[in-house]
Amino acid sequence: MKTKDLISWNTLIGGLAMHGRGVDALNLFIRMKNAGQKPDGITFLGILCACTHMGPVEDGLAYFQSMVHDNSIVPQIEHYGCMVDLLPRAGRLEQAMDFVSKMPMEPDVVIGAGLLGACRTHKNVELAEVALQRLIELEPKNPANYRKMWPS
Repeated sequence: MKTKDLISWNTLIGGLAMHGRGVDALNLFIRMKNAGQKPDGITFLGILCACTHMGPVEDGLAYFQSMVHDNSIVPQIEHYGCMVDLLPRAGRLEQAMDFVSKMPMEPDVVIGAGLLGACRTHKNVELAEVALQRLIELEPKNPANYRKMWPS
């Protein structure tokens, strides 16, 4: 490709991240910045997704902070969703719950279900009850929310 614009960088970074090639996505992000291309919210969504699939929690937190402080990008619910996915994968359920409580917007059902699933995976009944209550508030008529509490 002769000329790479933000869309082409984002497409490559996101595609690599979603297909388990997080290291390649992060390396491409570095190349993008070295080429003088300024990242946007979509770029960071790909980077956070890469961190989620690779597992480096501290890197994910650093990229989230860089997005906000260094790049002046306002996080959207999808960015928060990536962080809420990343933290419990490392067993940091309490930090994920705290992260959600500090979000400037209401969590959606995807975030609620993700937290509940993580609580179930880590067998944390206390936090699961909190997550379930929030999920019920978001979707009071969805019986599947209760099913998420039971073992498969």
